Amino acid sequence: METSAREGRVQFDASQGPRIVGPNDGEYVDLGSVGVRFMAWTEETGGLFSLVEHPIPPKTLVAPVHIHEREDEYSFVLEGRMGALLGDDVVYAEEGDLAFKPRNQWHTFWNPDDTPCRILEIIAPGGFEHFFQEMAELLAGEFSPEKLAELGAHYGHYFKPETVPQLCEEHGLTHPMLEMLKA
Repeated sequence: METSAREGRVQFDASQGPRIVGPNDGEYVDLGSVGVRFMAWTEETGGLFSLVEHPIPPKTLVAPVHIHEREDEYSFVLEGRMGALLGDDVVYAEEGDLAFKPRNQWHTFWNPDDTPCRILEIIAPGGFEHFFQEMAELLAGEFSPEKLAELGAHYGHYFKPETVPQLCEEHGLTHPMLEMLKA
């Protein structure tokens, strides 16, 4: 995302009046295995956090096992059920549950069911939401795993792509990377 677009966002305070983000408001990008609806950007929260909604298609792994060096993630299940690998533990969060994914912990998550799953993801501190925006731009062009790894490293975000086939097989999931890994 261009710096000028980031600079156009300002921190919200009481002088601007009330702010409501409705159910159809915010920017949206589709990353193939997950959607991202941007609800609060780091520039708007003074860097404290960002907030995105992730709709996850049925029986879909969101990402390879990965780690964040800089931020914690809090996933609140709005609809459906979320499966997650947190360190060595497989857990399931039901509608209304909050799952904590701390920085420096290898993890991933998925929709284990045949019905939609939607989560609110609080990312603290903010800033990582820009990774999703830049990843969408990367996926819109000529995709390369090297560019994705470079983008991830810029954000202190590292992947284990080799985990995708095993996770998909173990949990009956799909992920767009499966086809790339077969090639």
